[in-house]
Formats: sequence, C-alpha cells, structure tokens
Amino acid sequence: MKSLFQIYIKSYKGLSPAAWLLALVMLINRTGSMVIPFLGMYMSSELGFSKTQVGLVLGCFGLGSVCGSWLGGWLTDRFGSFKVQALSLMLVIPLFLILPWFRTFESLAAMIFTLTLVADIFRPANSVSVARYAKPENITRAYSLNRMAVNLGFSIGPALGGFLASISYNWIFYGNAIGASAALLVFIYFFRNRSQNQLPKKEEENKPKVVERNAYKDGLFILFNVLCCMFSMGFLQLLSTLPLFYKDVYAFDAGQIGLLLGFSGFVIVIFEMVLVHSVEHRFSVRQIMFWGTAITAMSYFMLNIDFGLVWLYMAMFILSTGEMLTLPFMATITVKRAGLSNQGAYMGFNSLAFAAANIFSPYFGTYLAEHFGYNVLWTVAGTTLLTAAVGFYFIIARMKI
Repeated sequence: MKSLFQIYIKSYKGLSPAAWLLALVMLINRTGSMVIPFLGMYMSSELGFSKTQVGLVLGCFGLGSVCGSWLGGWLTDRFGSFKVQALSLMLVIPLFLILPWFRTFESLAAMIFTLTLVADIFRPANSVSVARYAKPENITRAYSLNRMAVNLGFSIGPALGGFLASISYNWIFYGNAIGASAALLVFIYFFRNRSQNQLPKKEEENKPKVVERNAYKDGLFILFNVLCCMFSMGFLQLLSTLPLFYKDVYAFDAGQIGLLLGFSGFVIVIFEMVLVHSVEHRFSVRQIMFWGTAITAMSYFMLNIDFGLVWLYMAMFILSTGEMLTLPFMATITVKRAGLSNQGAYMGFNSLAFAAANIFSPYFGTYLAEHFGYNVLWTVAGTTLLTAAVGFYFIIARMKI
C-alpha cells in the first residue's frame, strides 16, 4: 500500500507550477461547460425542434469545432498561445449570454457554429502552452494532468448543469458564461507575465531543419492524423451511441446511465497520472499507442456479450484504460513532430482529426445501430480501432518518435 502511495505521489512530482495552473484554468473552464450534455434536450423540449433539426444543429457544433481547431492553430503560431487563449475566453462570454435569444432553427445553428468556432480556437493554443511551460521530460504527464482537469470538469459540469436546467435552460448558458469569466480572470492573473521555457541557444542552433516542415504537407503526420480520426470515430461512440445502447438494450434510466458514464471520468481522474508515469519510461511510444488503441477496441468487443451490470462496468474500465494510454501520447507525438515556430499548426491539425470525428461519428454510429443492430456497431467500432492500432504501430516507427 505504501509503495502504491509512493508511486502515486511520484507521478505528480516534478510538474511545473505552470502546468498545475493551466490545469486549474482548464478545470474552471470545463466545469462551466454545461451546454454540451443538455443542448439536444434544450432544442427538443424547450424549442420544439425535430430530430432532424437537432442533428443538423449538432452538426454545426462539430463543423465549428473543425474550423476553430484550424483557426486556433494558425492564430497561435502568429500571435502566441497567451493572446489566443485570452481572446477565446473573452469572446465566448457574451456569446453564451446572448445565446438564449436565438430560438429559431437557422439562427441557433449559426450561433452554435460561431460559439464553437470561438471556443475551440482555445484548444490548440492551450496544447501549445502545456508544451511550452512543461519541463521537456514531463510533457506527457503535463498533458495527462490537463486531461485529468478536463475530465474532472466534465464530471462536475453536467451535475451543476442539471441543477440549473431544473430552474431554467437559460441558466445553463449563463453558467457557461460565469465559468468562462472565472477561467479568464485566473488565466490572465497567472500567465500575463509568465515566461515560457526556451531551448538553450546552442541546442536551438543544432536542432534539425526537419522540424520546420509544413504540418499540412507532412505526409507521415497526415497519415497519423487519419489514424487519430479513425481512433476517435470508434472511441467517441462513448458519447453518442453507448448511452442509447444502455437505454435500449438494458432499459437503464438516466441516473444509471449517468453513473456508468461518470465512472469513466472517475477512473481517469484517479489512475491516469499513475498509469502514464508507470509506462512512459518502460515502453516506447509506439508500443503504448498500439496497446492503448487495441485495449480500447477490446472494450467495444466486450459489449457483444451480455454478462450483466458488472460486465458493463468492466468494459467501461477497460475503455478508460485504453483512453488513458492513447490520448496523452497523441499530444506528445504531435508536439515532438512540430518545430518551435509551428507547434500551433501541428496541434490545430491534430485537433481537426478529433473535430472531424465529432461530426461523422454520431451519424455513422446511430445509422449502424438503427439498421443493423448494436452487435454490428460494436464489431465495426472494435475493428476500426484495431486497424488504427496496427496503423499507429507502423506509422510511429516511420516518424522516429
């Protein structure tokens, strides 16, 4: 027990104060992210939109994320990560406040696109900040800490959003504005004069020219992002079809589904830092990405077998383990592939892979479930993830990371 406690403490040791502060900003910001889980319910019950209209507006959400990811990377390389993050947080505040005024299908779709675009320029800039403020030997753990803050925020946010929605759906949007305001104040206070890590001049001069390649012309990185998109297409069934599966097949109510999904966030908050610390120096990035993606695939194959509630929690635990092994190292690979002057472009391009999956994953998942059944869906999702695992194994070897 003492040894496990020591490993747990050691996994956090050495992280810079800036890494903790960035995680704090992310925690505050994501705790305020209450719109996402309730947006569909808001449109159907409050505004009376049809399912087709709800799907189209959610598609605008994904499209805004794609555009915001690209624009955020471009802006970060030109103006710096601090200005882009501050601008994003500053602009989303009034957008959240006026969102309840837009109640027609066309106007709400346009507003959701605009809001998501502005909100998601934050992501590449924040990823670059993690790399710039973290110690080089702790980059993966710094990303893990940031992800832990995201998961903790998403665990708190929906619970708080449910309480506010019981008063009025408008208060969900106001709650998001308050969260963004708090994150902005904390971010500006702690980072306005904080200097980033710099490579020693001698090391910078000796750095290979290859790091300055164009992210959008880097063939190996393009293939890597295709594999990241494939991973996301399978993994993101967690947020779209998996809750429907629990409802349709097991007749779980909203509370039971919430507990199962919340269990994933709980596992990540408790175990991710320890797991990443334990594997990052024992195995190569190539091995970790292969096994992490393969483990994620296994969790979906498990859903084809009905062994009751405990089995579902086991599948969720395995899914969370695969996520913990894969996602932090995706960010590490991306930042190591980039040069100092184009980290924003690389991070933005990598974010595009996830944003694109956000658009298509729900549609393909629900289509397969509706027309062919959930067993086919889980088999396709698992096979897609296994294909991505094999692809990662060969592409990362070629990238020499």
